[in-house]
Amino acid sequence: MHHLFRMVLGQKDLSRAGDLFSLDDSEIEDSLTEALEQIKIISSSSDYQTNNNDQAVVEICITRITTAIRETESIEKHAEALVGLWDSCLEHNLRPSGKDEDTPHAKIASDIMSCILQNYNRPPVMALAIPIAVKFLHRGNKELCRNMSNYLSLAAITKADLLADHTEVIVKSILQGNTMLLRVLPAVYEKQPQPINGHLSELLALMSQLEQPEQYHLLRLLHVAAKRKQPEVVQKCVPFLIGHLKDSAHNDVILNILIEIAGHEPLALNGFLPMLKEISERFPYLIGQVARIYGAVGHVDEERARSCLPFLVSQLANMEHSFHHILLLEIKSITDTFSSILGPQSRDIFRMSNSFTAIAKLLTRQLEATKPRSGRRKTSTEIEFPEKLEGPKLSIAENEDHETLQVKIQAFEDKINSESNTPGSVGRYSLGQVSKEEKKDIRFNRSKSLALHTVPTKNISSDDGEVAESGDLPASISLSETDPLHQGNDKSPFKADADGSHLGNSSVSHPGIIHIESENLPETVKENYQKETPETTPSPVEYQDKLYLHLKENLSQVKAYAVEIGKKIPVPDQCTIEGKIKSILK
Repeated sequence: MHHLFRMVLGQKDLSRAGDLFSLDDSEIEDSLTEALEQIKIISSSSDYQTNNNDQAVVEICITRITTAIRETESIEKHAEALVGLWDSCLEHNLRPSGKDEDTPHAKIASDIMSCILQNYNRPPVMALAIPIAVKFLHRGNKELCRNMSNYLSLAAITKADLLADHTEVIVKSILQGNTMLLRVLPAVYEKQPQPINGHLSELLALMSQLEQPEQYHLLRLLHVAAKRKQPEVVQKCVPFLIGHLKDSAHNDVILNILIEIAGHEPLALNGFLPMLKEISERFPYLIGQVARIYGAVGHVDEERARSCLPFLVSQLANMEHSFHHILLLEIKSITDTFSSILGPQSRDIFRMSNSFTAIAKLLTRQLEATKPRSGRRKTSTEIEFPEKLEGPKLSIAENEDHETLQVKIQAFEDKINSESNTPGSVGRYSLGQVSKEEKKDIRFNRSKSLALHTVPTKNISSDDGEVAESGDLPASISLSETDPLHQGNDKSPFKADADGSHLGNSSVSHPGIIHIESENLPETVKENYQKETPETTPSPVEYQDKLYLHLKENLSQVKAYAVEIGKKIPVPDQCTIEGKIKSILK
């Protein structure tokens, strides 16, 4: 030990203690461990608490030692001696004797604590310090306990497993009022869940007494606990979470926890759906999360699917565009799982229009049409589309050409379905996950609808007298068939396929599509394919379309140009149109 340390500590010479700061750190670094052991002997003497000279000498020496350790970064070398002195403080009184007046040993403990625990990112030091640190949590010194909690929170970030063995002590300290340690629990829960689960009800009861940051840490704990899929945790926390949903500061976090629970225990939320509906009406920005919970409950069985779908469908027509995709995915996932709810028209309803309001109306009427009546459900062959979809019937003379057109349309849709309806696309969607196939399916639907609705005609139909623009009418068409590069000859885009067997198969496999989609095609589309038959004559609307007449007169030049361009630019695998067709034409 350095001779100056030996003189100051051996003789307890306060007059020479200040000279220690004149020494270079490297000069006394090798003497620090021995000096700490000598300080431990002095502070453990029976008269230390009453001897002011000894207390002053010890305080000065500890300050010089901790400064040298910090400057020379030799904490690991002297950690054992520091922790030994720190541990010896626990043998003495640490409770303040007066207002804001620490005891002599509490002062030593505080100085050593800051020196040791500032090195929370050094596992060897923490392995020695944490078993001693947690003992200070129950020694009655609030200031010491508060500072200790801050350091332990930092230690939990880098080395939570060291704290896991002391979870029970930490939980009891929280319940005694040291709520700052709540931030430690999410980190140690993975290692030691049982001590926390045993006191979970008591921890939840603290919610109203906590500050907002501490409330957030308690909710983080519940989120971590929900991921472990433990039924006893679900039973305790679901009613608690539902009860705090009206708190706008935390309802977003709470719904994320409920989504996690719904993923493995959807029935636990079944009885709280009315409350969730009320929350979505009160806080519209939460509709996406509420929809996912409804979707999870709707996958339990068909009865719950039918009870959840009306809410999802009703929101489809009301919510902002940012939530439409989530709502459509949840609705489609449920109806794909229980195909009897919508019958064979399920896929086509989602494709029929780029208007979400129109889709919502179709789904609502279809759900009404397929409700079980008198203990008997309609079979898929009995399910029909709403009357609002029905337009004037095609004449018998036009029926054959009409069926041929629909075969071409349906063939393309079947191709899309075979590519998009993979087994993975029917499954549940977790938070943030969206099926690539579903995105393509919905995007194609909207694009082909826009491509067809180029003429702003009006359709006055339906039993409620609404006037709907043709832009909202259901329609489907194969855009690729209009490309002469895919035809190989001068076939009209809507000319019938020569394969008779394909015509028969398509007509039988989709008996409802021919009747419905053709009646709602825009007038210009009907006129185009009707011109292929000798019985039909051009309509006045066709004569007014200057672009159509020009392209018709120069069709051979257009085809030749397309072939030439096709040699230079590869044909895209998929082409979509985004935005309104009117703005595109302008």
